[in-house]
Amino acid sequence: MIATESIEQMADELFLAEKNATELDKLVDRYPHFDVELAYEVQQRLVNRKCIEEKTRVAGWKLGLTSKAKQEMMGVHEPTYGVLLQNMQLYSGEPISLGPFIHAKIEPEIAFIMNRELRGPGVTVADVLAATEYVAPALEIIDSRYRGFSFTLLDVIADNSSSSRFIIGDKLTRLGDFDLSLVGMVFKQNGKIVATSAGASVMGHPAKAVAWMVNKLALTGQYVKPGEVILSGALTGAVAMKENDVFSCHFDHFGSLDVSFMK
Repeated sequence: MIATESIEQMADELFLAEKNATELDKLVDRYPHFDVELAYEVQQRLVNRKCIEEKTRVAGWKLGLTSKAKQEMMGVHEPTYGVLLQNMQLYSGEPISLGPFIHAKIEPEIAFIMNRELRGPGVTVADVLAATEYVAPALEIIDSRYRGFSFTLLDVIADNSSSSRFIIGDKLTRLGDFDLSLVGMVFKQNGKIVATSAGASVMGHPAKAVAWMVNKLALTGQYVKPGEVILSGALTGAVAMKENDVFSCHFDHFGSLDVSFMK
């Protein structure tokens, strides 16, 4: 059993590590009774503190570890989720400074913008699609606060699933006669193709990942609200950024997004 004081201490450590861009030793090495339920409790304490001290609000949710390859690499059988805050959103018009990050990486995703409330349990792919106002191309910047980008599943959950920043394309597309699992994507770094992928790389269908998350949120009485954004999971491996890099992702049916980075 981990005391409430220890949960607060872990959330404080993670908050200060991000604020000061300093690395942190893994929590599991110091708290032997840590488990998934407690890790999500630390995540919630961390998010609450950020909302208060940074004067921001919840903007939505993100999924992590949605591919079989990543789950096998981490030795887990399900994804994770984290919280997106309003002050995490950036825009593609101006170069993004690398200054605030510890060892950030970027990955392409499909963003869902919701038009109605979604509460689990029992939410299906069809429910998610019916509650979706728009989809859009997105790029997520992840940034672990752990030393050497080395962590366990419990560590990454507590660290808000490595949430850091996100960028959503200007073009918002209503779901039509295309299948999100078949939507192709090309990811480029400085004009060169880094990877290609399709929506099916996220749990077979990105809405399946969203449904999993909504049902998982129900275990703690949480739910998705109208207007919230959901990043459904990376379609490729994450790539480290450096000064003057330009990244872009192009999706069939719903457009492109590009961002650039400066020191």
